Amino acid sequence: MRIAIPKETHPGENRVPIIPADVKKLVKIGADVVIEHDMGAGSGYTNDDYTEAGATVSMDRDALFSGADLLLRLRKPDIAEIAQMKEGAIHISYLDPFNEHALVNAFKEAKVTAISMEMIPRTTRSQKMDALSSQANLAGYVMVIQAASHLPRIFPMMMTPAGTLKPANVFVIGAGVAGLQAIATAKRLGAKVTAFDTRPVVAEQVQSLGAKFLEIDLGETGETAGGYAKELTPEQVEIQRQAQKDVIAKSDVVITTAQVFGRKPPVLVTKDMVEGMAPGSVIVDMAAETGGNVEGSVPNETITVNGVTIIGLGNLAGEVAKDASQMYSSNLFNLVDDSWDEESKAFVIDFEHDILPGCIITHAGEVTNETIKNILEGGA
Repeated sequence: MRIAIPKETHPGENRVPIIPADVKKLVKIGADVVIEHDMGAGSGYTNDDYTEAGATVSMDRDALFSGADLLLRLRKPDIAEIAQMKEGAIHISYLDPFNEHALVNAFKEAKVTAISMEMIPRTTRSQKMDALSSQANLAGYVMVIQAASHLPRIFPMMMTPAGTLKPANVFVIGAGVAGLQAIATAKRLGAKVTAFDTRPVVAEQVQSLGAKFLEIDLGETGETAGGYAKELTPEQVEIQRQAQKDVIAKSDVVITTAQVFGRKPPVLVTKDMVEGMAPGSVIVDMAAETGGNVEGSVPNETITVNGVTIIGLGNLAGEVAKDASQMYSSNLFNLVDDSWDEESKAFVIDFEHDILPGCIITHAGEVTNETIKNILEGGA
């Protein structure tokens, strides 16, 4: 089976889908691996690094697509690229299938099997393939580093002959993978951390990291079967906003990580809350690219509102591209290896598999994922 890895072309994207160490593993299990020339440059990997691992380097991007049995990517493809792929080929990458309806239909029409990395089920066995979690982990770290670099004071308490400096107050909204890493990183830097999540079950995790968990009675909440926070009602969102208002006003840094998978995120920090913060304070909005948790945040921009810095940086994991590439590459390899048939030396599509059916979006000219299928039919 020929596995092709094209170069990422999204502006500013320095992460790569596969690192040389995992190419070596793919070759070892019997794959014929072809990469596009300079595919690894963004994360510091040379063409020689890949050839030494057993890959072939191609200068012809079009031939890479047309000759591939399996394409491994980071970001979703252009629709024109799907048309270049041969019938029956398999494409694995982030796809945003809840919103990219034209892309899903293009895969269907081309009879290409599309596997979405966002749709990997959150089970114990699939943790090693869970790219959302691996990248969110790094995003949580980066958000704190971004906040620290913009805050005009230090995070830890410092006792000096000139006086004592109090620790910075950091408030983290959302204690999923990114939020927990943000809490841990802020604590390591010496900040006083408070956190909130709509799932009371995570309170113990927050406290185990040395942070205070903000108790807000929202009534019935909880999490989905996939481990995500359930979407709140408008009334619950308003209760959360009001309960957080005082904490936000007293915080030097606010980090928001509340994303609802497949839907627009809730606005949790309103304009009046921003105005209530002291000049010099910093807000980092992890959800800025998909609609924002913070009123007034701008995707991929850092702005100042009434003296408060609001960071809307997208592709947070991309700020630490080398490590992000290593983690994503491992996720991809583990997914491929899990469904690799040693005898035929091929990636096998099996709808009886415990992981694959949930993340396969299209196969053999059909939309096979029931959730995505219902969304497409509802929008037709």
